[in-house]
Amino acid sequence: MAQEIGRRMAENARHVSPAPDVSRLSAPELCAALRALPYRESAFLVLRLVRGSTLAESAAFYGVSSEAFSVNLLRAGLALTAAAALPCRPPENDAEEALWARALAEALERETAVVPPGLTSLVALCRRLRAQGPEVAAALEAAEREEEASPSRTREDWLRKLAVLALLGLTGYLYCNRPEAPPERPVQPRPMER
Repeated sequence: MAQEIGRRMAENARHVSPAPDVSRLSAPELCAALRALPYRESAFLVLRLVRGSTLAESAAFYGVSSEAFSVNLLRAGLALTAAAALPCRPPENDAEEALWARALAEALERETAVVPPGLTSLVALCRRLRAQGPEVAAALEAAEREEEASPSRTREDWLRKLAVLALLGLTGYLYCNRPEAPPERPVQPRPMER
């Protein structure tokens, strides 16, 4: 099975088109693409590529196996590739997904790794994200600070506080105006039959 997969990867590698030019993507553009993703997918990419954690460290951080983390990283990378408007396609089945996850992990470890044709855009983007890591991290932090200081965020915080106060007030009102429970009648013991 492993030999068949290796043979198929070698055949696919012969027909690989050159990786798309992702050097045009700046740190702010990569930051915007990451922020457009759902939080979980973005977090996988930030931990592994922006912060530069190893595969083992990243998997240990999430408490999963390296293989499971690689699959999640692949899925997040495919979403990022689509958000960056680069050509990509999802894997056709679970076996291809597992193969691609291993190939991506290997491509991130070694520059000379064989990459399946469907992954060329993704690998190029991941390498670019890793190379721009410090700049992307700074852009993400700046965007977070800007969002926290924005008037809409301040308004949301105040509305949340008002909602909590309203719930506490309603709870207090209902507690003070609850109907009195009728007094409990003592239970009479039943006479024993002989």
